[in-house]
Amino acid sequence: MTTRIGSRRSIFLGLVMAATLAGCNSGSTGSSAASPAADPTKDKLAQVQARGTLVLFTDPAYPPQSMKVDTAARAANTKCAPNQLTSPEMDGYDVETGKLVAAKLGVEPCFVAAPFDEVIAGAWGDRFDVAWGSGAMTTSRMEKLYVTQPYYTTPANFFVKKSSSYQSPADLSGKQVGACSGCTHEQYLRKTLALPGETLTYAVTDPKIVTFAHEPPGLDAVAAGKIDAFLCSQPVGAEAIAKGGDLRMLDTPAFYTFKTGYVDRSMTLAPGPFLAAIDGAIRDLEAGGQLKAASTKYFGTDYVTAAAAFDMAKVEQKVP
Repeated sequence: MTTRIGSRRSIFLGLVMAATLAGCNSGSTGSSAASPAADPTKDKLAQVQARGTLVLFTDPAYPPQSMKVDTAARAANTKCAPNQLTSPEMDGYDVETGKLVAAKLGVEPCFVAAPFDEVIAGAWGDRFDVAWGSGAMTTSRMEKLYVTQPYYTTPANFFVKKSSSYQSPADLSGKQVGACSGCTHEQYLRKTLALPGETLTYAVTDPKIVTFAHEPPGLDAVAAGKIDAFLCSQPVGAEAIAKGGDLRMLDTPAFYTFKTGYVDRSMTLAPGPFLAAIDGAIRDLEAGGQLKAASTKYFGTDYVTAAAAFDMAKVEQKVP
């Protein structure tokens, strides 16, 4: 699985002001609420409001970001389609973000499970409206996806076997270092990663890169002594340690990523008002403390305050 996987606080002044800021700073245009005359067959926000649901990508097995609640009953009188999971059936930080934004838009959250590589490939075909999957804001992904105001930011750290002698990233030069295939961490190891407005430094030289489809097998390989280290988002490695993994985190982060919502650039409906509404909702949830509280609940720390200070102007995103 690809990774889904620092302070000025943006103050939300209402969805109308958010739309104005989005138009100036991120290239988004249009108001944050669909006009009464907006056509659901032409305007994405109008479609979501007319349908009464916000359809969200999810991964049912990516704790603590997202996980299926097997004991939960499907929501009664739901507007979600039969192949979509309802609010009680999903939990986690990414999931909670989707639920909170849906509440801001006055619609019901519905969740669709899909491989994450299908999300970052774009061309969703309206399977979901927005994806909060701990995906990083990267230059390459913006070719196929719109990005939203970041909803949290995390360091990427190297994880090693607890008994190993490695103390700093530089100690891993020339060693076998794992990462999830195609994700930001593999790109970083190959020095092909580009983050909007960020300059990356590289302490590890000439690593022998070993890729895995998902993070957990890579971390397990480190614990088993099969590879020297694994690079991943800090919360993912911390979760493995919390579950008893024979692992230790190197304190110095390799880099930081801002986690964003993704919206498909190939949609046929007007995206401007929808993106403005999403950005406004996220800023409101950051300023109001709801996302910080969720971060503390699921991660045990505040990954939100630094994200709230992110300047979307440096993304230079153009939205029709």
